[in-house]
Amino acid sequence: MNTFFTSDLHFNHSRVLKYDNRPYSTVEEMNESLIQNYNARVGRRDMTYILGDFAFKNPESFLRRLNGRQILIKGNHDHFSISKGLSFGFEEIHMMDTFKINRVHFTMCHFPMYRWDRSHYGSYHIHGHIHSFKIQFMWNRYNVGVDNNLYEPISFDELVGILEFQKSLNIEGQ
Repeated sequence: MNTFFTSDLHFNHSRVLKYDNRPYSTVEEMNESLIQNYNARVGRRDMTYILGDFAFKNPESFLRRLNGRQILIKGNHDHFSISKGLSFGFEEIHMMDTFKINRVHFTMCHFPMYRWDRSHYGSYHIHGHIHSFKIQFMWNRYNVGVDNNLYEPISFDELVGILEFQKSLNIEGQ
């Protein structure tokens, strides 16, 4: 089982094509491409953390087409109650969540934060919401949004590699 991260898929959100200059002619083309990209990376036994803004409408129709299991960290465009979202098929839904692997702490939230629990002690923050790299660089924070990651989820190993590379730059963005 592998773990993946993504954000800001914005299924069925036609305005995101223009706002974010996505390389698709129609919202239907975007929807299908995002599903294909997702399923090409994520297997049936894998887990994906979706860090918000999953679908503008009809989220259940997209969720059932995606491989694996999904945990949603709600974003500002996820306009459904947690109980309704669970009935769509998300395994869990949170506003924010944390996890620890090999004594390294990770905080997940849809929105980028300047400070989070253990941010001064080597922890990392994973977020979405910002659809471009136009955000203050911080070595211990990364945007997993599809617009920044070739319109596909990134694996945990890829995420750690990116965070370690950012840390090696020795840039104090704090």
